[in-house]
Amino acid sequence: MRSRLPATLMIVFSVFWSMLLWAGDAVTPVEDPVELKVANRSIMVFRATLLGEAPATRVKRAKAVIGEALDESDDLVVTLDPMRDSYLVLLGSHRAFIVAPQDVDSLEYASVQQAAEGAADKLRQVVAETREARNLHLMLRSLGAAAIATAIYFALLWGVAYLRRRLLKRLPELMDRHTRALTVGRVQVIEANYLYPLVIRLLWLLRWLVLLLLTYEWLGFVLSRFPYTRPWGESLNNYLFEVASYLFQAIVGAIPGLGVALAIFFIARGATAFSRRVLRRMATPGTFSWLNQETLQPTQRLTSLAIWLFALAMAYPYLPGAGTDAFKGLSVLIGLMISLGATSVVGQAAAGLILTYTRTLRPGEFVRIGEYEGTVTELGMFTTSIRTGLGEVLTLPNSMITGTVTKNYSRTVQGPGYVVDTVVTIGYDTPWRQVEAMLLEAARRTPGVLEEPPAQVFQTALSDFYPEYRLVAQAIPSQPRPRAVLLSMLHANIQDVFNEYGVQIMSPHYLGDPEEEKRVPKDQWFTAPAQEPKDL
Repeated sequence: MRSRLPATLMIVFSVFWSMLLWAGDAVTPVEDPVELKVANRSIMVFRATLLGEAPATRVKRAKAVIGEALDESDDLVVTLDPMRDSYLVLLGSHRAFIVAPQDVDSLEYASVQQAAEGAADKLRQVVAETREARNLHLMLRSLGAAAIATAIYFALLWGVAYLRRRLLKRLPELMDRHTRALTVGRVQVIEANYLYPLVIRLLWLLRWLVLLLLTYEWLGFVLSRFPYTRPWGESLNNYLFEVASYLFQAIVGAIPGLGVALAIFFIARGATAFSRRVLRRMATPGTFSWLNQETLQPTQRLTSLAIWLFALAMAYPYLPGAGTDAFKGLSVLIGLMISLGATSVVGQAAAGLILTYTRTLRPGEFVRIGEYEGTVTELGMFTTSIRTGLGEVLTLPNSMITGTVTKNYSRTVQGPGYVVDTVVTIGYDTPWRQVEAMLLEAARRTPGVLEEPPAQVFQTALSDFYPEYRLVAQAIPSQPRPRAVLLSMLHANIQDVFNEYGVQIMSPHYLGDPEEEKRVPKDQWFTAPAQEPKDL
């Protein structure tokens, strides 16, 4: 039998409550809010002290009143009774609790009325779930739905395991077939034995993600079937829905920015292709002195780099996550790493540009850089490679080349080729005309030395004891003979010619002449272990 509060008593209570609120001393905000939960469902949060009752006391009293009312009957009506700025929540004829303005969270509700209506709706749900929990037929239906869901869950788990076994059996064949098709020319890009462990790990990760998702959905569905655990199931489903909604909104929100970024990149790609065609036309002989076939490729690369850097700077604000703190921190970290480690790199690149545009070196030229001598094989942005006559390939930093005196043996020759030169010092007692003639004769005997232009001899110094003679000739670049081999043959022919004419090459550093001349007679040229050539 339900007890009903007489209407007269309700009116008296309302008038009494209004007088207390009018006095202004009945409601006092507190710092520690307490949540009211009934049958595992949150109703509202009390934040104010009413009539000397702290939030904890109000929660305790509300639980007692609601529990007593639900024990008496499960067919209760939840109503609201406004009292000035507050609302009285009635459960049947029982005063469940009061919603005061100080109890309202401004971030969740805009007014006291909305907060009271929300608390009343949740209390109505508690009443309905209590009625459901006392209904045997509904509980049996919930158990049946949970059993069916569990059976479907285990069937899906078996299906995932079955698909995994089938896929693992066919995976080697599929990977081998597709990796064989992935080729560049006749070279296979990726081998199946290297890709197989990675694919296995990815499948393992995907399998566990599917299992976790199925378990999450099954647990949320089963918990939602029963009144007491329904709040837990609803929270699980709501959380998954919020995550999916957040991801979907993020993807949809990123589409316009991605579209703008892609448009910028396509424009940059077109500008790069257009600039290459323009520079190719500008490199025509007679158009610009600084732009030719040698400087065309680095100029195109620099232009393309400038266009893409500008495009990246323009597209950066439109990239997804560009405004987040993580993206900003990563950008600062990358910039710091580049600024700390790029000092030498920038210096090398600048030196490479200087060498390219000043045309100090060209591939195929024979040069001497400091103590290194050889043919330039590659002129890069950061390093230059030269091949020596001893079969070595030296990689020299461009900054070292720009800071060192470079001797180019190929720049002053007529046509392709390189200069070969050597120095001898002969005493003053030998006629200089004879010395020049013998040096020119040695050059003529050396295979690989061009007859046109003819070799030349210069007297570069007149020292105290001897003059200095420099033989300069031009070598044939098409001969597969390194400069070191050619110089060795030239030096051998110089010794032979001087010995033929009885002139010693030993430079005089003495106070008197030796008793015997320092020269080798012709009959001793091939003293053991030297062997006389058969064609001589």
